[in-house]
Amino acid sequence: MAATAACSIRGRFLGFTITSGVKCFAPKQFRWVSSTRCTSTQAAFCAHLDREIASIKEAGTWKEERIITSKQAVNITVQGSDRKILNFCANNYLGLSSHPDVIAAGIAGMKTHGAGLSSVRFICGTQDIHKELEAKIAKFHGREDAILYPSCFDANGGFFECLLSQEDAVFSDALNHASIIDGIRLCKAKKYVFKHRDMKELEEKLQEASGARLRVIATDGVFSMDGSVSPLRDICRLADQYKALVFVDEAHSTGFFGKTGRGTEEFHGVSGQPDVICSTLGKALGGAAGGYTTGPKQLTDILRQRSRPYLFSNTLPPAVVCCASKVFMVLSRAAGGVT
Repeated sequence: MAATAACSIRGRFLGFTITSGVKCFAPKQFRWVSSTRCTSTQAAFCAHLDREIASIKEAGTWKEERIITSKQAVNITVQGSDRKILNFCANNYLGLSSHPDVIAAGIAGMKTHGAGLSSVRFICGTQDIHKELEAKIAKFHGREDAILYPSCFDANGGFFECLLSQEDAVFSDALNHASIIDGIRLCKAKKYVFKHRDMKELEEKLQEASGARLRVIATDGVFSMDGSVSPLRDICRLADQYKALVFVDEAHSTGFFGKTGRGTEEFHGVSGQPDVICSTLGKALGGAAGGYTTGPKQLTDILRQRSRPYLFSNTLPPAVVCCASKVFMVLSRAAGGVT
């Protein structure tokens, strides 16, 4: 059995027989220096991947990465073009990812606190700047405490699994973000999906799960794909009626949606009613990286003990933390407050 160019693995492939007795005829672009061997198993695996790639391209869903050669902004430059290009697709809603004060804060943070911590939070990865940022986040949202994650995807992924068991039930909007969907998949609770923004169906499913110990309604605040807004006032009303908790992902609303950028709950006039808010530092809030969960102190205490993405991921680097802290100061000043 011959391994052909379908086996696009690393290694210097010169056409000679490798340990398994299989010849590998790889094109020049794959003739990299490595000790990786080319086996019939790998060849079959790579052929399988080639078929998968072909099917994605055939479906029209193959994604190419645009290579930007400038800072993120309204006007950017990209590889292969000398012209300025208008950028309509970034989540840099407030233009803060390249704000000079935010950049300066990141540089200053690296000088005082280093490039990184080389540790998870609970071993030796928590600095004063991490606790200060968590306090700013909690204050911004009017909650007791907040906990930082490497991303909002991790925040969502680390919430449901460590809190919900087979005795519980979770209700998810059909158009929720993939991070909510994947987070829910990890938990053992009974799962209900209701039609997008359909409160009648949500109520029916709440009634169906009347015997559950805990019931959690999970929704995006602003849905990223079509921009629709969650009917959060109605969701909170149903949650009160059926004694359910409300979980909101505010990634596409924090910082700019609502009168002072407090998101969907502010927009709908239900500030403080959702029990749990997850959001990101990687969109309007500087665009670097990081996510968080904010809510009752008891919740963040449990997440620090049991949430696997928090426990087993390196802490956010100082530059990211200091950039985000500066963003919250900018937002607070713009709203007439002081942090």
